[in-house]
Amino acid sequence: MSAVALAGDRHVLGEGPTYDPDTDTAYWFDIVGKKLIEHSFADNRQRTHDLPFMASVLASVDDKRQLLAAEDGLYLRDRESGRLTLHIALEADNHTTRSNDGRVHPSGALWIGTMGKRAEKKAGAIYWYRDGEIRLLFPEIGIPNAICFSPDGRIGYFADTQIDTIFRAELDPETGLPLGAPQVFLKPGHDAGAPDGAVVDRYGALWCARWGGHCISAYDPHGRHLASLPVPASQPSCPAFVGRDADRLIVTSAMQGLDAKALQGEPGAGRTFLLDHPVEGQHAPRVRL
Repeated sequence: MSAVALAGDRHVLGEGPTYDPDTDTAYWFDIVGKKLIEHSFADNRQRTHDLPFMASVLASVDDKRQLLAAEDGLYLRDRESGRLTLHIALEADNHTTRSNDGRVHPSGALWIGTMGKRAEKKAGAIYWYRDGEIRLLFPEIGIPNAICFSPDGRIGYFADTQIDTIFRAELDPETGLPLGAPQVFLKPGHDAGAPDGAVVDRYGALWCARWGGHCISAYDPHGRHLASLPVPASQPSCPAFVGRDADRLIVTSAMQGLDAKALQGEPGAGRTFLLDHPVEGQHAPRVRL
């Protein structure tokens, strides 16, 4: 398997990739750098949009608008002009936190994680948003990651990277709301990197970036390890399915925390890669306002 770095700059904290099949375009963030990156696969061109805040999640609303999760709330973004409008506040009165991982459930509900800007223990949480309403789902999360859902919407996953644990929860497929308390799905083990962002393919396998582990690991719905794909960066942060058929993976990565010597020996750190490994993924649904 090979990994090709997409054109563009290296990022301090590349995160939150997603893909729009209608325009054959991938989006991701440099959270710390306050940037939104837009990569067109049709012509292999990339645009970088400066943001006035740290943001980490992008979801499609319709052909003209997107929804961004930022450090103080959810913002509507006009696709053409880039204009941002506050849609609903989220932890706006808590200046120690920011948004982190998130993903849209098949019902159109968005799960959003928050965390301490200095990764303070239990400073974060996971929220549910749909139709203008926000609900707190899980408080006291250290670093929320790996938010993703089974194809039928009946299972939700999330990780707390600080405690090296991925959880699963039974969900109402019509709303994306939990039907009970989350249970431990697996503890991957820090020797291969901590669990970071994840996606679920059309067969229910979970593909999880392993921060510090140079790889993406795949697990079946019972937590059995299926495969590991090498990534030419020590800190891969989050994958996304791309392509009209969702048959390839991209993965973001980070330079954060690496000193000058480490960066010199790791030219891939902070880049976003297209992995040459066939997958059978699924495209992200649109979020419901």
